[in-house]
Amino acid sequence: MKRFIHHSELARDSRFVRQDNVASTVLSTLPDDVDAVVEVFDKLAPMIESSVRGTAAEELFEQYGPAFGLVTLNEPLRPEDPASVTRLKLRMHGIFVGELQALEGAGRSLWDFPDAPWEFKMNMARQCWDEARHVQIYEKLLTHVGAEPGMFPESTFLFECACSDDPAQRVAGVNRGLEGLACDVFRDMIKYAEKTGDDTMQQAVDYVLADELTHVRFGSDWVREFTRADPERFKAAQDFRRQVDKQFSFGGARSDREDAAIPIAMEVRREAGFTEDELEDLKSLSSGGPSKETLREAARILHERHKARAGGTEASS
Repeated sequence: MKRFIHHSELARDSRFVRQDNVASTVLSTLPDDVDAVVEVFDKLAPMIESSVRGTAAEELFEQYGPAFGLVTLNEPLRPEDPASVTRLKLRMHGIFVGELQALEGAGRSLWDFPDAPWEFKMNMARQCWDEARHVQIYEKLLTHVGAEPGMFPESTFLFECACSDDPAQRVAGVNRGLEGLACDVFRDMIKYAEKTGDDTMQQAVDYVLADELTHVRFGSDWVREFTRADPERFKAAQDFRRQVDKQFSFGGARSDREDAAIPIAMEVRREAGFTEDELEDLKSLSSGGPSKETLREAARILHERHKARAGGTEASS
């Protein structure tokens, strides 16, 4: 079996539609400028439209154009919002495919590094077992909220961002970055379930979250072990983790900002073993990017342009 596979080589059946990763990662690179956000997403519109064709997101694109992606990332998930049911399905589907990629990431870590210590391989095998169970849980939660696998496009940016040819960087990205993101998203989903009185969702997500704490600790332990007495390698692993965290901030949507759509789960991360210095660093990394007001205005302009084009006219900003 091939080692160090490209994210495009991840196997999926015919239910799944693969989405280009650019739309998922570009926000972390943009300034807090309405015109810049509009320009980028206007250019991405044909690619976004192509990637949602044949999925439940196609209707959202027809209605809002490329602006629907900004709303999805930018706004908190609230039960009272008109599109809350669709957005809940979209987020649950994103978590489901994220668990698939976490399973693949742990499996690749087990296979890609044949010379790694036996204890490391056992930890990665344990994580594969956990992730396989998580995939099953979220597949059932998809059914629970009226969705199904393949209903929305899949972006493989989680796998792409978190994988590296160096085992220290790999666990820094997968176990510290990706699993850290899971801590934030799952804590937010538990709060949503509490608001809606959905005990099934609350208990299931809380059950999965407990495993994520263990996975983060695996990352902490093995980053230290792989970089022992090698400060340059440790710095490289930390830099890779910071790069991953920056990507996973979604331009500030996942951050410690007051307007964050997904707040950083500080207490959960402390329980998982993140230090105060790491949390301060994460807050600094995630706080940049376009503000909520900028994204709302950009979404408005993009929406108006989309409606104008559909009607055969051109809207101005």
